[in-house]
Amino acid sequence: MSSSVTREPGRAAEPDAGTEAVASPKRGRAASWSVRALLAAGSGALLYLSFPPRPLWWLAPFALAVLGGCLHGRPARAGFGLGFLHGLGFLLPLLVWTSEGVGPVPWIALVTLEALLVGLTCLGIALVSRLPAWPLWGAGVWIAGEALRARAPFGGFPWGKLAYGQADGFFLPLAALGGTPLLSFAVVLCGFGLYGALRTARNHPRRATAALAALTVAAPIGAAFAARPLVSDAAEDGTAVAAVVQGNVPRAGFDFNAQRRRVLDNHANRTLELAEDVVAGRVRKPDFVVWPENSSDIDPYTEPDAYGVIDRAVKTIGVPVAIGSVLAPETGPLRNTMILWDPVKGPTDTYDKRKIQPFGERIPMRSFVRLFSADVDRVRRDFGPGKEPGVFAMGGSRVGMVTCFEAAFDDAVRSTVRAGAQVIAVPSNNATFGRSQMTYQQLAMDRVRAVEHSRTVLVPVTSGVSAVIRPDGKIVQQTEMFTADALVAEIPLRSTQTPATRVGPLTEYVLLVLAAGGLGWTLLRRVRARRMS
Repeated sequence: MSSSVTREPGRAAEPDAGTEAVASPKRGRAASWSVRALLAAGSGALLYLSFPPRPLWWLAPFALAVLGGCLHGRPARAGFGLGFLHGLGFLLPLLVWTSEGVGPVPWIALVTLEALLVGLTCLGIALVSRLPAWPLWGAGVWIAGEALRARAPFGGFPWGKLAYGQADGFFLPLAALGGTPLLSFAVVLCGFGLYGALRTARNHPRRATAALAALTVAAPIGAAFAARPLVSDAAEDGTAVAAVVQGNVPRAGFDFNAQRRRVLDNHANRTLELAEDVVAGRVRKPDFVVWPENSSDIDPYTEPDAYGVIDRAVKTIGVPVAIGSVLAPETGPLRNTMILWDPVKGPTDTYDKRKIQPFGERIPMRSFVRLFSADVDRVRRDFGPGKEPGVFAMGGSRVGMVTCFEAAFDDAVRSTVRAGAQVIAVPSNNATFGRSQMTYQQLAMDRVRAVEHSRTVLVPVTSGVSAVIRPDGKIVQQTEMFTADALVAEIPLRSTQTPATRVGPLTEYVLLVLAAGGLGWTLLRRVRARRMS
């Protein structure tokens, strides 16, 4: 038999009770997902606000607490999606400077790739979030994600490491104990622990697990205070008077070096002015001078005119000068080179930059990338990497060269200090990125490196901000952007190696084992659950 339902004309049929019951949970799940998605993206934006040039480092643990709440107990696929949104919220504003002069395509491509890696990290965090003491395991997985981003793809891009947002924070002394991996670990453990403590206290206020959760917040804070004696700016090996020169550039953006001779002349002339100031008694005579990266993009070994300009400036100031140049051999890749120039002997030593910036100094997959942006052909000839750390003997001091992008890589800085550097120099060229926040983000990295290795860090930049950073991470002098200037400062010389310098990557390896342990435990629990079902 068939049946029919009659209704008044023009009146809609009332929804079936069963259909409404099914639709209601679906709407609830969709609403819950939407809230989590907004919170995940918002936590990324909050994390961005904790980074320089803003001194809001304390926002980072709260951002990680919100992210931890989004990820806790979520399936792996949801963890990946939420992590991707967190990565977008964080990296889109953080890396907007990569669009300077080339438009949004490289920026969006880089951010998307990095956010996918953040998503993969958060997938792992979601997996371990059901374990006891999950903030500990989750923090280990976060460090595994940072380690991955520092190495892949194309050699890695460590920008946005949590440690680099903590130059003003009380966690900073941990850099001297275990390097940037331990510093990042403390921040994320504190953040995840904060969420875990609040959740446990609400659900199980009388259980010992509440105290354990609180410990994950207290432990990194206590460790940071315990590490404070490792931070010192004492002059173990005496002092030196150092100068950094910022000659400025004709224009900002990718065309800053279209007038390469003008850039060279700017730095030579500012050095000549410095020599005049020394003679007039306005500043002390430096023991050595450091010019920025790309301060002479004309190869002085093949261009006699450039050689003469540099040699005259060095002879006039009368002390060794480290010159940033581009060397163009007849065959093979270009070299981004620092040249030690003696006032008597001329060029005597060189250091070739080891960490070459992908899509900036070399173009991987050039023919494919050209389909999306013709700007790849601005780099007509790729740069090649050097192999050995560079430590120059300059006026009685051993000055280690860490060129620009290399400051983001743990091994590049550590190997320079272990090679005997008493001072670290980070010659840089940020003119390509205009007045963006990039130069302040990099300056914060340099401050973290100063504490990590207990060394003065000299930062000469073509267009600013140039700075002198003491071993305790404090900036004692700095320039304005896009001005010609020179900084002269008496700096402490140090040779003691911090625990972070001595143990090297061991701290990171231990945290990677922690992450692997958490993921392995999760897998084992799942296998046992399936066997019992």
